[in-house]
This record gives sequence, C-alpha cells and structure tokens, in this order.
Amino acid sequence: MESVKVFVPYGAVGLNCTEEAFEAGLLMKPDIISSDAGSTDSGPYYLGSGHGKYAIKDVKRDLKRMVLGADKLKIPMTIGTAGTCGSDEGVDTVYELIVEICKEAGIHKKIAKIYSQQDREIIKQKYRTGQIQALHGAPAITKETFDECDTIVALLGSEPYEEAFKNGADIIIGGRSTDTAVIAAYPLLKGCDPAACWHAAKTVECGGVCTSAGLQGGVFMEVDDKGFTIRAVQPGSTVSPYSVSAHLLYENANPVQLTEPGIRIDTKDAKYSALSETAVRVEGTTIEYLPYTMKLEGSGVAGFQTVSMAGIRDRKIMKEPMQWIDAVAKAGVEKLEKAGISKDSYDFWLRPYGYNGVSGMAVPENYVPNEILMMLTVTAATQELATQIAKAFNPLLLHYNMFEGKQMPSFGFIFSPAEMERGAIYEFKLYHTVSLDDPNELCRIAYATI
Repeated sequence: MESVKVFVPYGAVGLNCTEEAFEAGLLMKPDIISSDAGSTDSGPYYLGSGHGKYAIKDVKRDLKRMVLGADKLKIPMTIGTAGTCGSDEGVDTVYELIVEICKEAGIHKKIAKIYSQQDREIIKQKYRTGQIQALHGAPAITKETFDECDTIVALLGSEPYEEAFKNGADIIIGGRSTDTAVIAAYPLLKGCDPAACWHAAKTVECGGVCTSAGLQGGVFMEVDDKGFTIRAVQPGSTVSPYSVSAHLLYENANPVQLTEPGIRIDTKDAKYSALSETAVRVEGTTIEYLPYTMKLEGSGVAGFQTVSMAGIRDRKIMKEPMQWIDAVAKAGVEKLEKAGISKDSYDFWLRPYGYNGVSGMAVPENYVPNEILMMLTVTAATQELATQIAKAFNPLLLHYNMFEGKQMPSFGFIFSPAEMERGAIYEFKLYHTVSLDDPNELCRIAYATI
C-alpha cells in the first residue's frame, strides 16, 4: 500500500513554529496537516472556565498557516482539543477564526466541528449504571460531583475524526481529544498499520520535541502497513532513535505501552533504526484491542483567591525563615478569630520562594538564603472574604517582629496595592473513564460549508 504522510507543525496551536520549518514541511508533500491544540497541563482553570490559554492573535496566526498551506496542497487538516481545553467554546472560537481566515483568503471549505463537552445528566446516568470508573489517583466522587463541575469533557478517540472525513470534511475542529487521536485518525482511515498509526502519532504529538529543533521545529511522520518513519523538518535539525523512542515516556506512566480509547499498543519489540541524521524508521509495534472507554475530565470552582507578596532580606529571619512563617501564620489566625472569622471559613499558605517555596521540602543543613519572596495565598468562598483575610495579614507581612528587644522591621510589598484578587479558582473533580459500546456516542458533529 501507499504510505500516508502527516505534517505536524506545532506542539499546540498558538505555540508557533519557524517560517523555515513550516515551508519545509509543505515541501515534503504531506497528505494532511494535523495538530493538537491544548491539554490540561496548565491546570484546571482553562477547563473549568472553558477559556483558551493562548492569545487569539497567536492562535489565528498558526491556524492561518495551516488553512492556507492545506489549501495550497489541496489536502485536509485537523485540529484537536481546540481552545486549549476542548470545550464547546474552544471549538466555536477556532471555527470563527477559520471562517475569518477563509473569507479573507477567498477560499471555500467544508468544516466539521466535533463537540466533546458533556451534558451532566447523561454522565450522571452513566454513573448510576456503573459505567464510570476511577483512574489511578482520581478523586473520590459522588453523584453530586457532576453538578460541581462547570465543564466536563470526554476525550475523543479517532472514530469521530474518521466519521467526519467520510462525510467529506476538509477541515476538522475537534473538542477535547487524546493528543494522538487527532493525528492517528487519517492514517487509520486510509488503512495503515494501526499499531504504527498510534505509535507514530504519540511520537509527534508535541511537534518538533522529538527532534533536535524542539517545540518550534515541526515534525513529519510517514505511516504505512509495516511501520512508520519520523523526519526532522526544521533545516539543520536532526532526529535519532533515542529522541523518537524517548517520547513514549512523555505524559505516559508505562515506558513501553500506550493506552488509547479502545486500544493499547506495546513497543517492547519495536526496532528503531536511523535512516539518516534526519530520519528514523520504526517497526515491530503491536496492538491489542480493548473494551472501549473514554477519559472524562471535569473541573469546577473551588473558591476565590487573593494573593499578596513581600520581599524580605532581614538577616535574622533568613537564618530561620520557617520559624518566622509559623509565627506570622499563628498571629494571623488569632487576629482573624478575634474578628469573628473562623479558621474553617478560609484556607491560606505562606510560601518562601528562594528558600523552599517550590518544593516545600527541607533545605540543606546550614542553608541561609540571601533574600526570600514571601507569598501569601488566601482562598475563601467569596472574593470579598479572601481579600478581607489577606488585608488582615498585610501588617504582619510588612512589620511582624518575632525578636524581643529588636525594633519593628519593615519589609517591602512587591506591588501596590499589595492584595491581588485572582477571582474564581478551579480544581479538577473528574479523572475517570466511561465505558461505551459506541465510540461516537458522547460526541456531536456539526458541518458547515463556507
């Protein structure tokens, strides 16, 4: 059979790639241009709010390259996890941008929009019938959990993309999808080796990361009935068996297996061969078919947050930062209790950056920082309460004196006003799978011709 060639210009739409890499990718004559556009890497806010992470101008820039490049070569293109989190808002935003691009260029396309944001009532029913199972590390859930989520998405497999191709779509915009499904779909539809399709897609999901060029270098994969070949795109960049095989470790608990909706691939017998400094051939990956499941992700509001930061260089405090932090925390709680504000009504933490603010772990013996950035973060049920509590801590962060006989110190707030209201904050509430008989059951596909 003939191979299927896929150009993946971006690790995520909005991250950019070099002009040289994009043009080089087009010159390699791909059969399709595909790219993931998001993930949950940046935390629960984007999923819970439904908003995108990247600037609209950056997203449009990257989409424009893809749309015009695909049109020039008369090939299709796919986008997965549109708008960072793959919400309905994300799909619609990307659709509107693509419509603008097509109108500006005077071109006409059939566009498929695949929605994967979920109706809570449908997911509740799946829960009642025992179809929802927890993944490792998932929070415990009850029937009320689904109403606590502002947004729930189910990660699409390849099947909805294949369905859209069969219905003549030139451009497919997918909601939340597995990072590999959006890339594997077209080679799967064309009859390439399924194990190779999924393994190759996993390798290139982050664009040029599997090459020496990094994120902005793009990457090219070619799949056939025996295996696949990965090619570096950015002029001057290289790819090696090490860089290709290593990417299976990225965001994957098992170093030799990858589980996707309805399948699991195994690479323990895969052979990675360098064809040149810019191409690596992979063969020998095997596939196992599993009962069909889709991952569910849900995020909801966990409260409102206010943050304050102060810079401290007091030499006595630098000798024992945690002693000062404990004293400030205790004084703050006591002050608030006297004001009638119960400790149960808020959460807070003080983090000394420059000491152990990142890890929270013990520091090396006799370690004394030169200075620290003290960050106070308060979370409460309302923004008003969170700010009130942060303001109560304000004079303690600025002047707290824990040394007898020493004059009151003065530290320095980083900003004025010192309190910064972050608004609603979100937390992940669902990290589960749902069992299905029909891979397309939880998605909706809409078509439009422009």
